[in-house]
Amino acid sequence: MATDFSQGKVWKNIIFQAIPLTLAQLVQLLYNVVDRVYIGHLPGAENMALTGIGLTFPVITLIAAFTNLFGSGGTPLFSISRGKGEEEEAEKIMGNVFSLILRASLFLFLFCYLLRRPILFLFGASEGSYVYADEYLKIYLFGTAFSMVAAGMNGFINAQGYPKIGMLTTVIGAILNLLLDPLFIFVFHMGVSGAALATVLSQSVSAIWVFRFLTGRKAVLKIKKENLKLDGRLVKDIMALGTSGFIVQATNALVQIVCNITLQSYGGDLYVGIMTVLNSVRELLSLPVSGITNGCQPILGYNYGAGKMERVKEGIRFTALIGVGYTLLAWMFVMKFPHFLFSVFTDDIMMIETGNAALQMYFFGFCFMAFQFSGQCTFQSLGYAKRAIFFSLFRKVIIVVPLTLLLPVLGFGVDGVFLAEPVSNLIGGLACFLTMWFTVYKKLGK
Repeated sequence: MATDFSQGKVWKNIIFQAIPLTLAQLVQLLYNVVDRVYIGHLPGAENMALTGIGLTFPVITLIAAFTNLFGSGGTPLFSISRGKGEEEEAEKIMGNVFSLILRASLFLFLFCYLLRRPILFLFGASEGSYVYADEYLKIYLFGTAFSMVAAGMNGFINAQGYPKIGMLTTVIGAILNLLLDPLFIFVFHMGVSGAALATVLSQSVSAIWVFRFLTGRKAVLKIKKENLKLDGRLVKDIMALGTSGFIVQATNALVQIVCNITLQSYGGDLYVGIMTVLNSVRELLSLPVSGITNGCQPILGYNYGAGKMERVKEGIRFTALIGVGYTLLAWMFVMKFPHFLFSVFTDDIMMIETGNAALQMYFFGFCFMAFQFSGQCTFQSLGYAKRAIFFSLFRKVIIVVPLTLLLPVLGFGVDGVFLAEPVSNLIGGLACFLTMWFTVYKKLGK
């Protein structure tokens, strides 16, 4: 039986959703992070192989952006419809999201596969790093549909009150990836290709798990054939609300591209490899905040649909406080143990010593990122699509990209690329949260 989020303590409902979601996201992240760890320790190719993998990030992030466009757009609408008791509408939303994901995955595979060489050189590849980037990407792309179905449809399992089932989606695939990675990379001597193949096989298992649950007996609301036909009204609503999630990922891809090109110009392949490690550490340390805000979304959406505004406000407060508290601790950890964090991904002394200072600059003021997560989560959960879209663009496009291009020219060199992130966290995070607080939170229930 699906969970009624209008009952019980709000913070317990959020934690109940957030813990398995965080674990699921951690395991999901291991798909890529484990690849980087193994590849970063390949004998004789550590730096260049790691740099090559970093060059594929924008493509992988772009695939995630389209997954968010449909998944993060449909899930809040699904929760709101459930809160109103409109279960047929909720099922139709889920069916339309599934159909959109399948169509987009085919387009993305064909586009990225056929144009991968010019795309990778556009994103900052050198002749040396392209070999490794292409070796990984040309196999990884065959799993596009699997990765999009597993990530994009898993939210509908969580939104029905089955976060443990949702967690298993990624746990099963990630355990398989952990086992296959060393087997393919080192035992079968497949190197970078082995890492990509392990990821594709693992994602396919996760996708099958999601599909079987959402069409099986345990799901309260199911994917049905009659709901796969696209409804123009629903597609418009899904994409309007999902545009925020799309822009978050698409602008992440844009930032990665600009960073790689700038670092290649001012520092070369070594610094592109360093940024690969920084992105990996940031993804890992951001997980608990992402888990809390994602766990909060179905609770906020359900109670908003049910008209229980005090419970919505309580959820917003709890999410913001716990997010800021955690990111303060994470910031302190990075400042204290930069060498340890870097050494997880490489044994190269030059990369570790050069990267330590970059890591500390990049994570300065990390706690302000939690304000962005909290404000963005509230806008998206309650259907304020335009505000969610604006603040997604504001932090990345209006702040990070110009600073990444400008600071190196002003004399900061490669350090300017790493300083752009903390400045954007401070300005963008506070602007997003304060706008949400005064224009949404204060008006709830009035």
